[in-house]
Amino acid sequence: MILITDELCARLLANGATETETDHVPVVKLFDPTGPATWLLTELDDDGDTLFGLCDLGFGFPELGSVSLAELESVKGRLGLGIERDVHFEAKFPLSVYAEAASSAGHITEDERLLRQAADAHSRAHCELPPDTAAPARR
Repeated sequence: MILITDELCARLLANGATETETDHVPVVKLFDPTGPATWLLTELDDDGDTLFGLCDLGFGFPELGSVSLAELESVKGRLGLGIERDVHFEAKFPLSVYAEAASSAGHITEDERLLRQAADAHSRAHCELPPDTAAPARR
């Protein structure tokens, strides 16, 4: 299986070329069909190999980071199977929401309830204004 098609590669490269820090929606989901490892990837560096996204190796601590496409393509798991692309995956939230939900669940999840909770928490955290320190103290 081709892990990253030309269309996906173009989208990942475009995200990776963004000058400003952006909370991209995952472009592709890769997984180990015989194990717990999963990757939700949003960007590809112009080197054509370094992917960025949410990485979960199945140890209960998913994290944002980089991974080598060449390394993923070379992996042979149990039964000699390699990493696969989830052809049915369609991201509904930005990567930060998937990261928040994964942090709560201990693994990458597509559970709608957990993702909605993470999205709500994320929007509340970004909507709260800092306290007005210039206002006179009330007695």
